[in-house]
Amino acid sequence: MFSLLQLGALGNPPALLLGLILVALVLLVGRVVMKFAWRLVLLAIIAVTVLWVLGILGFNVAF
Repeated sequence: MFSLLQLGALGNPPALLLGLILVALVLLVGRVVMKFAWRLVLLAIIAVTVLWVLGILGFNVAF
C-alpha cells in the first residue's frame, strides 16, 4: 500500500491503463484457476458419494 503512495498521482492515462490490464490479468488467471478448482470439487463429490454408497452396500472401503 505504501509503495502505491510513492508512485504519485495514478490519475494519468498510462497508469490507469496499466492498472486495468493488471486487473484483467488477475481476473483471467483467477477464472482459469477457479475452473480447475470447480472440477476438483466435482470429482471429490463424486468420489465421496461412490465410497459412501459402497459403504452402505457393505463393501469395506476403509483406507
